[in-house]
Amino acid sequence: MASYAFRQVDVFPGGPLGGNPLAVVIGADGLAEQRMRDFARWTNLSETTFLLAPEDARADYRVRIFTPAEELPFAGHPTLGSAAVWAEATGSRSSTFVQECGVGLVTLRRTPSGIAFAAPPLLRSGAATDAERIAAAASLRLDPDDLGEAEWVDNGPGWLAVALADAGAVLAVDPDFGAMPFPLGVVGRHEPGGPADFEVRAFVPGLGVPEDPVTGSLNAGIATWFLRDGIVPGGYTVRQGTAIGRDGLVSIERDDEGIWVGGAVAPVVEGTVTL
Repeated sequence: MASYAFRQVDVFPGGPLGGNPLAVVIGADGLAEQRMRDFARWTNLSETTFLLAPEDARADYRVRIFTPAEELPFAGHPTLGSAAVWAEATGSRSSTFVQECGVGLVTLRRTPSGIAFAAPPLLRSGAATDAERIAAAASLRLDPDDLGEAEWVDNGPGWLAVALADAGAVLAVDPDFGAMPFPLGVVGRHEPGGPADFEVRAFVPGLGVPEDPVTGSLNAGIATWFLRDGIVPGGYTVRQGTAIGRDGLVSIERDDEGIWVGGAVAPVVEGTVTL
């Protein structure tokens, strides 16, 4: 057993304690993988991360990301939260930094409101098949005709994203988690002047997270789809977590360097853990 520096942060909060909590263990190079898995299951958060020395000379740090059920090659809110904790722990004042994780290198940069990561390339894209649409509709307790476009936007966790008629339709979804065959996101547009441009919900029961409060990877995948196909002309904002009592806010920007997914990171807990 050994003690490790520990932080718990709130990622993408639109208000106090409104985002997605993340547990971060610092300097975890000597920690066995099984112990990482055990601690992630014990925290029972959407994700728990472990900061390690990089193996790639181009990276500032390496991170391993675990849900209560398994390890992920990439996830968005753990990327932002881990970057903020790494910068605080090392005293880095750099405006940009590079994370090494399962999908490779991810670039991050500071923004006026927090941190943003560059959306990684999609591992799978393209429209869902008719069978996949039917399966998605069944798990959302909807008729297939109620679904708009359904697109694979997998950048690590395995996302299928489904467009619904509007934000109200997104908030009305009553999912059947037992029937959900893959990680599934739903997105619908708010009326002009609403709390954000879009409402998003993310369902990941297979990873031990029935509904994720605020999800960077899904929003990165949806942004890649929307901007590629001209569904939106440029940057936009997303509200997420409303249906489970959260107030998450995600910002999407696009420039010559790519698509950036950003939000605030607020410190909540600081101390040590014995593992």
